[in-house]
Amino acid sequence: MMNALNYLVLAEASAGRLIATLVAAIVLILVLILKFRVQAFISLLLASIFVGLASGTMSMTDIGETIKNSMGSSLGFIATIIGVGAIFGAMIEHCGGAQSLANGMLRITGEKRATWAMLFSGFLISIPVFLDVALVILAPIIYALARRSGKSVTVYGMPLLAGMMVTHSFVPPTPGPTWVAYTFGIPIGTVILYSLLVGIPTAILSGISFGGRIAATIHIDPPELETTEEKNPPSFGMIATILLLPIVLIVAGSMVEQSVGSSLPAGLEKSDRSVELNELLRSAPLWQQTISFLGHPIIALLLVTCLSLWLLGTKRGASRDTLMEVSTRALGPAGVIILITGAGGVFKGMLGASGVGDALANALDGLGISTLLLAFLFSSISRIAQGSATVAMVMAATLMSPILDKLDLSDAKLSLIVVAIACGAAGFSHVNDSGFWMVSRYLRMTEKETLKTWSVVSTAVAFIGITLASIVWFVVS
Repeated sequence: MMNALNYLVLAEASAGRLIATLVAAIVLILVLILKFRVQAFISLLLASIFVGLASGTMSMTDIGETIKNSMGSSLGFIATIIGVGAIFGAMIEHCGGAQSLANGMLRITGEKRATWAMLFSGFLISIPVFLDVALVILAPIIYALARRSGKSVTVYGMPLLAGMMVTHSFVPPTPGPTWVAYTFGIPIGTVILYSLLVGIPTAILSGISFGGRIAATIHIDPPELETTEEKNPPSFGMIATILLLPIVLIVAGSMVEQSVGSSLPAGLEKSDRSVELNELLRSAPLWQQTISFLGHPIIALLLVTCLSLWLLGTKRGASRDTLMEVSTRALGPAGVIILITGAGGVFKGMLGASGVGDALANALDGLGISTLLLAFLFSSISRIAQGSATVAMVMAATLMSPILDKLDLSDAKLSLIVVAIACGAAGFSHVNDSGFWMVSRYLRMTEKETLKTWSVVSTAVAFIGITLASIVWFVVS
């Protein structure tokens, strides 16, 4: 009896130490990033080493090997997606595709509904183009609309930003949600469907309904500058088709895989299910194999990137040297995101190897907090504390992984957890977010005006999104 009691006391003490290690590691990451301005990649690696040393469950000789293995397993898929996607986005930017898309939307909606044109332009262009780059490209169109209508630049800027932020945070194949989906082992096509189901009404409500009222409270005049656009941009139809093609292929691939795998037993582990599904696909009809091949996220993005290099580059007279320069330049910012997500994978791997992740899952198991809400809270706290949406998603996915491993959730509900994490990462933009300063600069607002407009709209994205995701959560099985 005494031995059993001692064992329980030691187990509780060990669990307490592991939870304390996790809390200290998160504090360490925030202090390194915020106070000492250490890059998130280095901060996550240092915190991972701290977890290994402080947990008391790992040998020092195992830490280096865990870092190597975790980094490798994290980057095999996501590095390819981000690298190829960055070149795709750079080609859209280089050829004037963003302006073409926005102008095409304006022709469809008319200037009386220009806010809708800006919303959907932002929603589409943020599939391949980073939010800050898209804002720089489309700012002249916002200025031109404001000059012609006499309205504030915020009237057109808020819908554009809401559309861009929702896609940037919610919808694969953008890096953040793609990495979270990969970490949870969910088909990307399923995540796309649920992120669009929640994301489109979120963008409309936050950008048009809510954002319109917020924008009307502050009048910002546009600069007296001429709009500069590509002299011969590609057609709206071409750009829209190229942007939507990878999403259509990925969703089609997921639908085929779900159809082929419908005969598999429901209780299979994800790893076993993946192996069995591959065996079934090998013996499936050729058309199903072809769609599955083209619908793999790497193949779909690589295909559309090669297509954009030809249609938007070579066919329009761009030299090989120019295409090489555009592609190489695109990989610079992509490399930062790749390394941060890789370091997030290391942190996740260290939490698993040390037992800290299991301790967290056990500690939260009896609290009765909704899994969806917990994912949102993890992401929101990280976003508010350190500013980066990408880091917030990496941190939240890392903390949620051991919790989800203990639950038997459908791909639909796991996809909604990805959306919940995206909601937290999209919201609460303030002065520690680089995007806050980009919005302030390009919409010509003071810090106070940016807090009263963009910060409020981004927070609306977070709360509207998590509300809609919660409604869908109770509907799906």
